[in-house]
Amino acid sequence: MRPGPYRLHGLKLSYFTGKLEGYLRAKGVPFEFVEMAMADFRACARATGVAQMPQLQAPDGGWLTDTTAILAHFEAVLPEPALQPSEPAAAFLSLLLEDAFDEWLWRPALYYRWAFAEDAALMSRQIARTMLRDLPAPLWLRRRFILARQRREYLRQDGVTAATGPAIETLYGEVLDVLQPILAARPYLFGERPVAADFGLFGPMFRHFSHDPTPAAILRERAPAVLAWTARLWATTPAGLPDTAVPESAPADLDPLLALVARDHLPELAAHARALSAGERDVRLTMNGVGWRYPASPYRAGCLAALRSGFLALDAADRAQVTGRLGPAAADILAQAAAAPEPPKPGGRPSSRHWR
Repeated sequence: MRPGPYRLHGLKLSYFTGKLEGYLRAKGVPFEFVEMAMADFRACARATGVAQMPQLQAPDGGWLTDTTAILAHFEAVLPEPALQPSEPAAAFLSLLLEDAFDEWLWRPALYYRWAFAEDAALMSRQIARTMLRDLPAPLWLRRRFILARQRREYLRQDGVTAATGPAIETLYGEVLDVLQPILAARPYLFGERPVAADFGLFGPMFRHFSHDPTPAAILRERAPAVLAWTARLWATTPAGLPDTAVPESAPADLDPLLALVARDHLPELAAHARALSAGERDVRLTMNGVGWRYPASPYRAGCLAALRSGFLALDAADRAQVTGRLGPAAADILAQAAAAPEPPKPGGRPSSRHWR
C-alpha cells in the first residue's frame, strides 16, 4: 500500500520543485502541493534545518530534503514502478547525468531567467506575487527587491560576465544539439522508461528552458524532440509506463552527452573540491577558453565525493565500462579517493541556491 499524501512545499516556477513533481507523478506517490510564501519557507527551514525548496513532508510528519536523496529514498522503499537501472554501470551513469543536469545546467537556466529583460520582468513579478506575497510591501517594491537579489546571486556571484555569457549560451545550444537526436529516437534518455537522468534533466527543461521566453524560443526551434520529451515526462504516470523492464544499459548515442559532462562538469566539481581543500574562497578555472571565478561550493564538492564513492564501489569490469564511456581524464577525477570536504547533510546547498 502506498503512503500518502505527502505535502510538497515549493513554487510552480522552481527548478527542483518541478523535478520532484515530475518524479512523484511518474512514481505514483500521492502528494498535495503547498505554494511557499516566506512564512512557509522559514517554517520548513526550522523543521529540517535546511533553508531551500522544495521540501517534502511525509504523512507521518517526517521530512525529506534534497531531490537526489528523495529519488533514491523512493526507489528503495517503493521498488515498483522501477525508475532507475539496477545494473551498476548504467545506474552510475544515470546518477552522473542526474548530478550534471542538477548542477551543470543550473547556470544556463538561471542565466536565461535573469540576464534577459523580458524573462527577468516576467519571473520577478511571479516570485513577488507568490513567494513574497506575505511581505508587507507593494508588488512593485517586492518585484524590485527580487530582481536585484536574483541578479546579484545568480549572475554576478555565479561568474556571469560579458566574457562568460556567450559561453553559457554556447553550452545551452550544445546540450540541445546532443539531446535532439537521442529524444527523437526513443521516449526517454535510456529507453522506454525514465530513469534518474531524465528527472535531473526535467528540472531545467520544465521550469526554465521550456517556460522562460528566451530559452523556450530557442528550444522550440532547435530541439523540438526535447520539448516533446518535456511534455511526455510531465504526463508520465505508472499506468502509462510500458510493461518492459527498466533499461539496463546506457545507449551508445549518449556518448556525446557524456563527453560534454566529462569536458565541463567533472572538472568543475574537481575545481570546487581543490579550492575548498586549499582553504580558498573562490574557484578559478578555465572552461572552453573562458576564465571563470565564483565562490567555491561545499555542496558541489560533496557531489563529487558522492560520485567518487559510487565509482569506486563498482567492480573492476563496471569501472572499466564507465571509463570507456567517459574517457581516462574523467575517470581519473572519479578515481581519486583523497579526502574531500565532508558532504553536507541532505538538502544542504549553498546559501545562494535557496530559492530555486
